[in-house]
Amino acid sequence: MLLNDGHDVLSALDVDPKASDAELLNFALADQRVVITEDKDFGELVFVRRQPHAGIIRFTNMTVHDKLQAMRQLLEHYPKEVELQCIIVVTRNRIRIRQHGS
Repeated sequence: MLLNDGHDVLSALDVDPKASDAELLNFALADQRVVITEDKDFGELVFVRRQPHAGIIRFTNMTVHDKLQAMRQLLEHYPKEVELQCIIVVTRNRIRIRQHGS
């Protein structure tokens, strides 16, 4: 979906299949990429270890179809937040956005 809509997308497998979450976060920051994940470990890296990032979108307990719809909504209604190093947590009923550093 993101590729079809003209977005520049890389899978973690394309970067390094053996990379740790911290390494992926560093790669994404260096390349100014937003990490899209289901993994809550990225939150620990950012909030506990204070690792810098270029933005994180985390989907929780959602089907693939729900994630696609939610991603479309994010890009349509919150494009600035997606680009501004925010941490966005998306569930089926809610989108929670935290500004970088807050």
